[in-house]
Amino acid sequence: MPVSAPSDRRFRRAHVTPARKRRWFALSWWKAGRAAVLVALLLCVGYRVTRDVLNAEVLTITRITVSGNSRLSKGEVVSLLDGIRSSNMLTVDIESWRQKLLASPWVADAAIRRVLPGTVNVVISERQPMGIGRVNDDLYLIDDRGGIIDQYGPNYAEFDLPVIDGLAAAPRDNGLLVDEARAAFAARVLTALQARPALARRVSEIDVSDVRDAVLILKGDTALVRVGSEQFAERLQSYLDLAPALRERVAAIDYVDLRFDERVYVRPAQGRAGPVGPARRGGN
Repeated sequence: MPVSAPSDRRFRRAHVTPARKRRWFALSWWKAGRAAVLVALLLCVGYRVTRDVLNAEVLTITRITVSGNSRLSKGEVVSLLDGIRSSNMLTVDIESWRQKLLASPWVADAAIRRVLPGTVNVVISERQPMGIGRVNDDLYLIDDRGGIIDQYGPNYAEFDLPVIDGLAAAPRDNGLLVDEARAAFAARVLTALQARPALARRVSEIDVSDVRDAVLILKGDTALVRVGSEQFAERLQSYLDLAPALRERVAAIDYVDLRFDERVYVRPAQGRAGPVGPARRGGN
């Protein structure tokens, strides 16, 4: 009599093929090895190409051109870039060399551009002196922003610039020589006067001790001309227009105050200030 027995699923493992799994691992290791060799070859080729490119003569800096310089000579600019020659154009740190140029007191801004083959082009923007600042008995060239360019000496004798008083900063921990607010005020006065060159050439000294009242001294004239904090050129022109009449009435003038729209106040030397009639605003 036949006897039925439940089938045991464990007996179905005969259908599994372990050999296929072992072959898959073998195939994976073979692919990995081939990929490693390929990567090594690519790295080797890449290294050689990179080395050849970096050592290419066309990319080696051998020439420096300079433009935009006036006060600084080409040699002085090139000396600030000492060490950039023989560098590779692709790897040279242009910004760090630019900062070395900006360290020069005469350089307001600078640009360095790569130009093939083997050339860097340097474009300089120089600071423009507008006055000679007198600070603690020393003289300094002052630019159009009121900043110190360099100490004034015989090497700058060609500059015919007004002397600026009242710039000295109060003693502070930051060690600044020049008060920033007064320097900015002096720059405003100088900029306004430079718009009228004929007037600017007449000015010998400027005092900015009071940032609300610039005081001018003209060449060949001992009178102090107070022009306030605005309309510097217009008020100075008014004084020049009125000067002959003022001299007829007051022979020796201590100062002339032009800060008020309709009246000019004149203080005679060794005397008291008083109004001298309406100020007619003249101009060039």
